[in-house]
Amino acid sequence: MADFSLERLDVDGALAEAVDGVGGLSRAGFMAAGLGGSLALLGVAAGEARAQGPGPGDLAILNYALTLEYLQASFYTEAERLRALKGRTERAAEVVGSVERAHVRAFRELLGSKAVKRPAFDFQGVTENPRAFLKTAVAFEDLAVAAYKGQAPRLESSSVLAAALSIHSVEARHAAWMRYLFGANPAQAAFDQPSSKREVLRIVRSTNFVTGSPSTERNRAPRYTG
Repeated sequence: MADFSLERLDVDGALAEAVDGVGGLSRAGFMAAGLGGSLALLGVAAGEARAQGPGPGDLAILNYALTLEYLQASFYTEAERLRALKGRTERAAEVVGSVERAHVRAFRELLGSKAVKRPAFDFQGVTENPRAFLKTAVAFEDLAVAAYKGQAPRLESSSVLAAALSIHSVEARHAAWMRYLFGANPAQAAFDQPSSKREVLRIVRSTNFVTGSPSTERNRAPRYTG
């Protein structure tokens, strides 16, 4: 595999400076600043939803997005809890996890009583191995980007569409970040393809991560690594 380390790519330190602080912001602060715009848009969408209620089509798409956010948030939260990650990977998991949890809160606020319940998850040891964690994180983030892209044209409410697109761009940043940490090309193609809801849910089901009895066992081999 090619060497994608920051030291190899960033000879003059410009990339490191950009990542570690933009305009005086920390990495976490930079991500939070971007997320603020997304949550503000979701707030607008929530106000509209309370006044008018999203249509049945939008409601189904929002709950679909919430289900994916549950999956991602739980994945990063478990990794933080187990504390098996170190260095840059640990810091990235903390930042991305906090963002995914914020996405969950925002979608639940938007949907109110119509929000689907959080399922139970068993990540089968993936969150206990740094390499397996990163490979799975890349797959999850790529999947989320493709899923949002696939549903955006189907949304009827302009404010909900704006909110979804603002989250889509955040997920794309997550995907690039995890790809960089794993050593993969952050942007390997000029154009990305969307994924249908049926295809995304098929992939999610195939992981066997969604379960009625969550647990983490070290002797289980990871099943979903891209």
